[in-house]
Parts: sequence; structure tokens; C-alpha cells
Amino acid sequence: MSKEQTIPVVDLNDYTEGDEEAKEAFAQKIGDALRDLGFVAVEGHGVDKDLLYDTYEAFEEFFDLDVETKQQYEFPEGGRQRGYTSFGVEKAKDNEKPDLKEFWHLGRDLPEDHPMADRIPSNVWPDEEVSQLKERAQTLYKQMEASAETMLKAISLYLGQDENFLPDMIQDGNSIIRVIHYPVCDGFDEPGQMRAAEHEDINLITLLPEATESGLELLDRNGEWIPIHSIEGQMIVDSGDMLSRITNDFIPSTTHRVVNPEGEPTRRYSMPFFVHPHPDYKLEVLESCVGEGETPKYDPITAEDFLFERLKEIGLT
Repeated sequence: MSKEQTIPVVDLNDYTEGDEEAKEAFAQKIGDALRDLGFVAVEGHGVDKDLLYDTYEAFEEFFDLDVETKQQYEFPEGGRQRGYTSFGVEKAKDNEKPDLKEFWHLGRDLPEDHPMADRIPSNVWPDEEVSQLKERAQTLYKQMEASAETMLKAISLYLGQDENFLPDMIQDGNSIIRVIHYPVCDGFDEPGQMRAAEHEDINLITLLPEATESGLELLDRNGEWIPIHSIEGQMIVDSGDMLSRITNDFIPSTTHRVVNPEGEPTRRYSMPFFVHPHPDYKLEVLESCVGEGETPKYDPITAEDFLFERLKEIGLT
């Protein structure tokens, strides 16, 4: 028997193929879900499932390499924005114990003469023979970005903005895929240490295609942890700190975590796509999100400056 999802579920086809009424209804539903819970499950998202699992398979080959080989692709001096990050390096903000994971970052490919080529880090790829890792990851990135742009159109309408308000914001942005490996390890008995301790995402929105296992939980407004199931064909989407900031917390950034498995532990893979604005975009509270008698809660800051502030807080710089 298939699991029933614990959060609202929407179908992106209602927006891409529906009439104006269907588009408006979709925008309302996805916006309400993010405002109420900070999370929503999206079907019809356009990301190819076979490509997703082929990419998981390629990265499984990489993560199975020895530690010394993997660490050749680790670049702390660049904020670990590309390439490999070792097991036990990243920790959640205000948490002294590192998460039980290792991961790989990849982003958009820019030609050498692109105006942002010296601002957005170049991708690195393993020299080792890994099954079409580069080709699969690059194609997946394009599909994830296209899906994100469509969702951002709907969220723009929900905020009373032009449909292209948020999609325009992410053009030439530093969006990244993080391929995460949560291995079987001996750290599960350490009090307070888990696969990913409670945290909020830095970016605008995050797209989480189905992980190889469940384990994700969100903290609701009543302080209760709600499990979010990994269900075939669903993309989990959550709102991050940047979206919360420009909406004056109208759409809040929701705390979430990845808990340790119960019973016999098994490895877990997930592949969040963190959607970022252009580095120079000024994150400024929207006037439409400031109610009568209210004031903006946040001062303007560029997306790049905000990103590096947060990277320091979580130990990646």
C-alpha cells in the first residue's frame, strides 16, 4: 500500500497546461502551502525519473571511491560551492555537532566569455571513470531549473507580482544541485547528532526530487515534527530564507531535518536543487508584503553577501 503524503500535493500540469482559472488555483494552493507549512509536494514537475536515478547511480560510484581520491575534489577556500565536501564537515547553524553526510556541489555551466564567468564558480568533475556522471548531472540541472522557474512564476502571482518577477531574479543566479550521501555509519548513537540537524535553507526555494529513502521531517507552527515521505513521482518544495526575507516573513522559511533511520541502517541519497538569485540581486522587502502599520523586518543585502554570511555560519567557509 502506497504512503499518503503528509503535506499538500499540487500538480504542476495544472499551471503549465490549464486555463487561467486552473493557473490561478494552482498559484493559490502552492502559495498557501508554503505560507502555512513552508513545504509542498509537487507532481507533474517535469524532471525525468529515470534520469534522476541514473544520476544517483553515477554518484554512488563516486562516493564509493576511497576518501583520499574524493578529497582531491574538495575546495574549502571557495566556500565548497563546487566539488566534494567530506563527511562530518557541515553542521547546522547554532549546532556544534556535524551532520552525518558527505556531498557534491554542481552548478550552471557558463562560457568563458560570459559576464558572470568570474563570479560564479566553475564546475569540477571527477577524473575517475564514473558512468556518465557529468552528462547526467548537467541534463538534470537544466530540468530542475526549468521546473523551478515554472513554480516561481506561480509564486510570483501569489505575491501579487508579475509572473516573471521571481524567474527574472534567478537569471544567471548561483543555483546549485547538492548530491548528498548519508552513509551507514557509527554516529547514530551520539546524542543530538543526526543525518541533517534542524535547519532552514538559505536560498529562495529548494526542489527535492524523491530521495532513495524517507527521513525528511518539518517543524510545523505548533512545534510538532511532521515526517515527509519520499514518494515516487513527487518533488518536495520548500521556501528558504531569501524568500522569507523579501516577503517580510509572509512566506516563512521552515525548519526541517533528516532523521537517522530506525532499525537496520541503510545508506540514503538525496539531491536538493537550491534556487539562488543573481549574486548582485538586492534582497529587499516587497512593499506589498508590508502591512499597514508594519515596517520591513530586514535591511537590504545582496544575494551574494547573504549567501556568504550563511556559509560561514554552517562551517563551509
